[in-house]
Amino acid sequence: MESLDLGYQLNGFYDEMLAAVGQPRPAYRRLYDHLNRLGATELQRRHGLALQMFRNHGITFAVYPDEQGTEKVFPFDIIPRVISAATWQRLEAGLKQRLAALNLFLEDVYSRKLILKQRAIPPEIVLSSSLYMREIEDLPVPHGIHCHIAGIDLVRDARGEFFVLEDNLRTPSGASYVLANRHVMKRVLPDLFAGYPVRPVEGYVHDLLSHLRWLAPRGVDDPTVVLLTPGINNSAYYEHLYLAKQMGVELVEGTDLVVDDDHVFMRTTRGLRPVHVIYRRIDDEWLDPIFGRQESLVGVAGLMNAYRAGHVAIANAPGNGVADDKAVYALVPTIVRYYLGEDPILPNVETYLCAVEAERRHVLEHLDSLVVKTVDASGGYGMLIGPASTKEEREDFRRR
Repeated sequence: MESLDLGYQLNGFYDEMLAAVGQPRPAYRRLYDHLNRLGATELQRRHGLALQMFRNHGITFAVYPDEQGTEKVFPFDIIPRVISAATWQRLEAGLKQRLAALNLFLEDVYSRKLILKQRAIPPEIVLSSSLYMREIEDLPVPHGIHCHIAGIDLVRDARGEFFVLEDNLRTPSGASYVLANRHVMKRVLPDLFAGYPVRPVEGYVHDLLSHLRWLAPRGVDDPTVVLLTPGINNSAYYEHLYLAKQMGVELVEGTDLVVDDDHVFMRTTRGLRPVHVIYRRIDDEWLDPIFGRQESLVGVAGLMNAYRAGHVAIANAPGNGVADDKAVYALVPTIVRYYLGEDPILPNVETYLCAVEAERRHVLEHLDSLVVKTVDASGGYGMLIGPASTKEEREDFRRR
């Protein structure tokens, strides 16, 4: 049988599976042998089956600037990434450390502001961020937790070392795709799961619902939890629908909710029903037209008053965006050391702040080899990928 890596070339980037052509890394040996036994033709057939399953289940996503938001079937790589237990333990420890520090940062900058008063980081970077919400200063959050769901992006360098690429602490997407990916993988490559001690992911939905219920206001023993979506045109609507269905909670839009006397209610055929916890998938500025964008048609008027009164919990907490501002990202190693007294387990990618003149000059001189991001954007928007950019795109970013 023809080897799958016949003619395969290592190109200088870190190869997840192979240390050299024909030489799989230890964690991949069993997978490598299994794939070679299947052969290229059978592997391609099973990949086609997987894509058909994604289409049949409507597992899609969209990025708005790409073809005006045309939905695409979720991209599926039939060759799974294998992460050893030892590597995962380090990643888990690093992510927990980072999130603990960022939560303490959010608690601090919206209350005592000690990290700013002591100038451990430049106060102007935080306070000038468009994502900093003065409306929630000195507002306690349930159990002192600001970030309940995070979508931290990781990347590997040529040596295989992991780096944090982004902290997504506002309304991160992706959990449903992990669950769907695992379901499909079990269908198309069932033998792998018989031979590998793979950690399960199916408990995520149960854990998420348990956590959301735990956030309910004091005295509420049987809370009503809802998932608030901008609607069917949102790029992650599939995920909103999937998670709500799996948790057994109502998927609601802004028009389904109403605030009366600082309490949130859901409109039902039997009248108004109190809502105690909102898992929101709407950005801060659109959540409440009274406090944010007045033209918002997806938010709920008066929601922030209900939140301030402590009658409803919101996950993630409003105001988290300042912690995943791209300028603040560059300061996270300092933030970890300040609050935890520890060196970061997971390093940042080397980052240049364009607010600093010397670093801005370096960026402008090397636009063709750097990735440039708008500090308050997320989800892949507002960025320039230098090596893949045109001269016109680079000039546009240069003018900014």
